[in-house]
Amino acid sequence: MTPESTSAARPGLPTRLWRRLPSRVGRGARVLAWLVLISNVVIVATGGLVRLTGSGMGCETWPYCTAGSLVPTQELGIHGLIEFGNRTLTGVLVVIALLAFLAVVRVPRRDLRTLAFANGIGIILQAVVGGVIVWLHLPPVLVGIHFVISAALVANGAALVHRTNSAGGARTRAVSSGFAGLAWATAAATVVTVLVGILLTGSGPHAGDDEAARNGLDPVLWQHIHSWPAYVLFALTIALFIASWRTEPALRLRLWVGLLLATEVVQIAVGLWQARTGLPIVLVNIHMVLAVTLVAAMTAVVMNLSAPVVTAPDSATAEAEASIAR
Repeated sequence: MTPESTSAARPGLPTRLWRRLPSRVGRGARVLAWLVLISNVVIVATGGLVRLTGSGMGCETWPYCTAGSLVPTQELGIHGLIEFGNRTLTGVLVVIALLAFLAVVRVPRRDLRTLAFANGIGIILQAVVGGVIVWLHLPPVLVGIHFVISAALVANGAALVHRTNSAGGARTRAVSSGFAGLAWATAAATVVTVLVGILLTGSGPHAGDDEAARNGLDPVLWQHIHSWPAYVLFALTIALFIASWRTEPALRLRLWVGLLLATEVVQIAVGLWQARTGLPIVLVNIHMVLAVTLVAAMTAVVMNLSAPVVTAPDSATAEAEASIAR
């Protein structure tokens, strides 16, 4: 064989790199799924710090920090560092998202590829929305949308964690229709509670900058309005937790509903505490992180309502396996 024919037969670099990617779900994909989830929760905490410290305009433009500098200048002080730190973390999320996608792109499972791809697209969308928010000087509606995207990314990350730890293929409902209905009602209450909380935040004192607009709602009234779906959610979760003891232990619904209930207990305690102490920034930031933790726990509950379909092998397959065993 001539060198020319050997070279022609050898696959190109892109093909060789493609073949080096994993073709099944391994430990790396599972670790990266957890990193996707954790990093999307962490950036909620750092984004909250930006807003709560009045650093929303710490960098006066985007994607540069100032008109003439990509990084914050000394004149911007601590606010510039806080805002730029949050922007830098977005780059970390992009790297994690890319690695997570590469870890599953060759795996013959559309659900994993879709979830990993959606995470990357969501992070890019989040960065663009963040830039528009800075250009428009922190309008409360867009800031609220910014948080909604973060919550969606956390839910997506929780779903990715679940699916990387479960078998692929068709799935079927693994709980009673009554339990499933109660779980979906609880999920709806979670969504309403988070959305009303976002409206409440848009009326409060932590706007990210002294000159940023507020949405004009009465914060005292909306604190009470926010509590209504929150207590409905709490009641539904208690009922769901009691009902979970009649589900199959393999589904681990007792664990996930228990985590959901524990998160709500802490969230209610922090919410009442912050309301009675003038909204200190530490408690408000904890409340924000607990909100997306609540979303992650609720997502875990919903994902565990179904299980992979176990198909019995056909007679030919069973006979072949039996002969191999003999």
